[in-house]
Amino acid sequence: MSEPNGSPEPATDSTPVDQHHPHGREAALWKLAVGAIGIVFGDIGTSPLYAFKETFAGHHPLALDQEHIMGVISLMFWSMMVVVTLKYVSVIMRADNKGEGGSLALLALINRSSGKKRKWTAGIVILGVFATALFYGDSMITPAVSVLSAVEGIAVAAPTFTNWILPVAVAILVGLFSIQRTGTARVGAMFGPIMLGYFATIATLGTISVVQTPEVLWALLPTYAIHFFLIDGLAAFLALGSVVLAVTGAEALYADMGHFGRRPIRISWLWFVLPALMLNYMGQGALLMRDDGAIASPFYLLAPEWLRLPLVGIATMAAIIASQAVITGAFSVTQQGIQLGFIPRLRITHTSAATAGQIYIPLVNWALMIAIILLVLTFRTSSNLTAAYGIAVTGAMLIDNCLIAVVLFTLWKWKKRYAIPLLALFFVVDLAYFAANLTKVPYGGWFPLMVGVIIFTMLTTWAKGRGLMVARMRESAMPIQVFIQSAANSATRVPGTAVFMTSTPEGVPHALLHNLKHNKVLHERVVLLTVKIADQPFVSEAERVTLDDLGEGFHRMKVYYGFMQEADVPAALAMCGACGGKFNMMDTSFFLSRQTLLPSDHPGMHIWREKLFAWMLRNAEGAMEFFRLPTNRVVELGSQVEI
Repeated sequence: MSEPNGSPEPATDSTPVDQHHPHGREAALWKLAVGAIGIVFGDIGTSPLYAFKETFAGHHPLALDQEHIMGVISLMFWSMMVVVTLKYVSVIMRADNKGEGGSLALLALINRSSGKKRKWTAGIVILGVFATALFYGDSMITPAVSVLSAVEGIAVAAPTFTNWILPVAVAILVGLFSIQRTGTARVGAMFGPIMLGYFATIATLGTISVVQTPEVLWALLPTYAIHFFLIDGLAAFLALGSVVLAVTGAEALYADMGHFGRRPIRISWLWFVLPALMLNYMGQGALLMRDDGAIASPFYLLAPEWLRLPLVGIATMAAIIASQAVITGAFSVTQQGIQLGFIPRLRITHTSAATAGQIYIPLVNWALMIAIILLVLTFRTSSNLTAAYGIAVTGAMLIDNCLIAVVLFTLWKWKKRYAIPLLALFFVVDLAYFAANLTKVPYGGWFPLMVGVIIFTMLTTWAKGRGLMVARMRESAMPIQVFIQSAANSATRVPGTAVFMTSTPEGVPHALLHNLKHNKVLHERVVLLTVKIADQPFVSEAERVTLDDLGEGFHRMKVYYGFMQEADVPAALAMCGACGGKFNMMDTSFFLSRQTLLPSDHPGMHIWREKLFAWMLRNAEGAMEFFRLPTNRVVELGSQVEI
């Protein structure tokens, strides 16, 4: 679900590049494919740093013999084929919401497409929100384990500097988060070439090792994975908890689809990333078949001694890129959550005037940095961190199965004889991985679950609290026509325009009632403005504004945005000329209502959730900043609401 800085403009398979020059279209396609390698595959691309090693030397170690090595390689290959190639690349990536992907985008697509038939919507919403909550846990662990596992190569390349591993890792993470506020567009342009070099390097090192032990190629047959389960079923099941590390980051293919398009991502995966990863995994396996002592660091020991220190540098850059994609992904998911009503308004800064997707959210940035550094200092080694890794990913993948099941049956109308076997395969594989990862809960798997539960509670509390507050305000609102008839003729009218921001498009806003009560005047033009977020990523300018003339100088206006767009009320007003003339900002006042919650005799939520919602409401970004209203034209009036 990431929105990487430095990525190209949103693109889909139908993106027009140059209809008259086939070579231009091909060049653009390959440019997008290279960009995808730099952004989309950073997480899964850094898995060779630790995945193979942890399978044999983690919390459930395996015997270093040929049967187990071949079985693990076979499991990794077929996991990539089923989970990444079949599930995400071939099926889920077809379920795009106007080109955008990710759990929240898929959830919005289902809600929009279901129309009035929403018997299961509440359960689907809960699943989609919990997948989003799990993503935040994953976004804390990914940078920690990626950077730490890369820097640990120092212990192999220069053992005398082993004590520097933790300080160097922390310094890299602090530097990475510190540059977020300035944007990374220039650095982002180098992501593709750097990752191309990284994948080429690990593929070459793997090939050299495979050439020395070519029988490892037979591990691509599924019979070796099956044989692994037959000879050592329990060990094979427990090994799935580490094997899944080879496919972490698969969900990024779907989440980043809006930036690169389905076809460039598919090309990058099938023709470059997948072969490079498998060559490296087979190379590590071949190395262990020749020398089981290499289990200390099979990734770095693939390289000759003179290349190990440069390899640490290359791997560290790849880990930084993988972390960058996750960080900007957290920014993107947060923005979507705010727009869709699951997260309070937060300060969002745009780091590029040219690309709308390049955003920076200070609260998310610094909270992530603190959590990640605490993780590094607490777990201290990548091996310890991998115990916490995987459960959030497999949980999110399992939820994606549920969402795609709804898509297959209700949106695409697949026949049961095709859909059921495919879904059964996905559920069996993902349930096996999820169950295997549950065994790691005592060793660190509790962390992403804890983070997921906390964030899920906050997201659902905010959504329910806002719903209750809007419902209470709607119940107590005076009908607008009654107000106009009674107030328009009796109140003094003053020159200018008054825009009353209201979350409910019915009734009279509380700010309007308070303004009339205290100031005893009405402006010549009164606009009741509601910002609505659609269940799609983008709303065109032609569909931005709808108007309703209520008479006596009163107008009802609705402004629509997609969940990937920024709400800019002055810009929307500037587009509108059919509401009593053009809007002049120097002659326009914006009236906002700030709600204060009161205890209720019949609370709509448990008291602790009411207090949590009240705290979130107090600390939310003000509507003035969020809607980009001119600071010297805003009047804020208080109101009290019981929920």
